[in-house]
Amino acid sequence: MTHAALAGIAARSEATHAHTAAWIAETLRSKIAEGQLLPGSKLSEQTLAQAFGVSRNTLREAFTVLAGEHIVTRIPNRGVLVTSPGIDGVREIYSVRRILEPAAVRWATGINVSSLQEIISEARGARDRGAVSEMATANQRFHETLIRGTGSTLLQELMTRVLAQMRLVFHAMSHAPDFHSHYVEQNAELVELLAKGQREEAAQALRGYLDQAEAELLDHLGTDPAAVTG
Repeated sequence: MTHAALAGIAARSEATHAHTAAWIAETLRSKIAEGQLLPGSKLSEQTLAQAFGVSRNTLREAFTVLAGEHIVTRIPNRGVLVTSPGIDGVREIYSVRRILEPAAVRWATGINVSSLQEIISEARGARDRGAVSEMATANQRFHETLIRGTGSTLLQELMTRVLAQMRLVFHAMSHAPDFHSHYVEQNAELVELLAKGQREEAAQALRGYLDQAEAELLDHLGTDPAAVTG
């Protein structure tokens, strides 16, 4: 996404909080999660401060929040860049996901199976069109919807941060479209289990699914998945 596009977002918002560091961080985080800001992208203080209509100090506060979430990285003499996650980042992300998502599948009372089925249909359509980015977005919405079923704002905020980091990781797999495509059907199998009320089976399947995805990513990044100790 260009800085001009971000300026348009800022201009369309008339809410008071649009000029706070928290709102700016949320906006940038969302665009990263949607794949509109890619790993290694430089975030110009001057351009973004003008785009959002805020001081550089306010923008720096937003960068500090995102740096704490490992979504952006400050590099001396280069500025602030969208993070390019490495091996340790992948391990950390999946450690969180293995705790968070199976627990939601087991115990969340508000999971909307119909919404999940709609997302599966969208993901299949994207897969059949060869639209890898759309397929990745649909897959992420699937996992976001699982966590939304908990009804917990705190867990949803955590998942938003995790998904932003995941999108950065997935960029490394942009030349391997099959990475996303076979998870579309695994998501569909999870929905079938949830529809039958087989929550424990769904949670176990999801745990295995996450282990598999982590191993694929680590292998792609050039490490030995067997060396992961969790």
